[in-house]
Amino acid sequence: MKRASEIGKKIFFGHVGICIILLCVIPVLFIGYSLFRGFDIKIEQMPAETEEDLIVVGFSQLGSESGWRTAHTASIQQALTKDAGYFLIFNNARQMQDNQIKAIRSFISQRVEYIVFAPVIEDGWDTVLQEAKSAGIPVIVTDRMVNVQDESLYTAWIGTDAKEEGKKAGRWLEDYLEQEGRQSEKINIVVLKGTVGSTAEIGRTKGFGEIAAQHGNWHILESVSAEFTANKAKEVMRSILQRYPEMDVLISQNDDMTMGAIEAMQEAGIRFGEGGDVTVISFDATRDALELVKEGRINVNVECNPVQGVYVDEIIQRLEKGEPVEKYYVVEEKVFTRENAAVFLEGRKY
Repeated sequence: MKRASEIGKKIFFGHVGICIILLCVIPVLFIGYSLFRGFDIKIEQMPAETEEDLIVVGFSQLGSESGWRTAHTASIQQALTKDAGYFLIFNNARQMQDNQIKAIRSFISQRVEYIVFAPVIEDGWDTVLQEAKSAGIPVIVTDRMVNVQDESLYTAWIGTDAKEEGKKAGRWLEDYLEQEGRQSEKINIVVLKGTVGSTAEIGRTKGFGEIAAQHGNWHILESVSAEFTANKAKEVMRSILQRYPEMDVLISQNDDMTMGAIEAMQEAGIRFGEGGDVTVISFDATRDALELVKEGRINVNVECNPVQGVYVDEIIQRLEKGEPVEKYYVVEEKVFTRENAAVFLEGRKY
């Protein structure tokens, strides 16, 4: 009997022990897997009860790849607060269009009153925006454009003129080379592009390209994507410097890429900026980059204004009153050089 009792205890406690271990280990494995898969990509859910007088807005941001993007997100969050009469549901898509489509469908299922989103790329939105339209939910597109067959699928677009930004960079280079007496000299140019297919990449590439095409002595040695990130730009720039030591001009389509590129040039002992061997043209005009413009390390910076939340608020308020809205809203932008950067730095919030 004693032997049987001992065996029974072993079986019982053995199974219990295994169960306890499994109960401890499985949740850990699940959490680890979730973190590995990016479990933080969650869509905030609307509470069961919200204050009836609040306007419910779903906002899908394409990611947080740059200082500019952070400022853009903050602009909308600061405009659509509870004090201003809004309940904002926020989603970070982490640079994935599938995540944004999932977020928009979640907003539709939650019956939000307005959808706001900054698209990762321009194509591929027709189906989900048709779903929003069928649900009677106005869609406001911000920052980047969408390429859809039926423009009635979105109510309004707010953003910057990326093509004009590219042209501004080209016109500045024209004037600069003329002032330097180099208008007839062979000019070797490298272009660091942003996310391929995004509005900023498409517009800035086309705009600068149109100006460059007017100058037979301007030679674009290479045009390559660095995905709007500093780390990728540094990696790409290291390779470019080995292939093109004769580079005269760097066109970098956002400040984060510019930061990475100039780090690579510093490490290689390349002189850049005012008085340097490489003229640096950047875009966005974030505060950190404008500090470098003031110091002469970046020659010129073409602004891409992220403060678009006030426009979103204005559009929603007009729609709430049954008033008409414009289809396109283009925000004001400037060009910064060493001569004017310091003045604007004083009040710069981003």
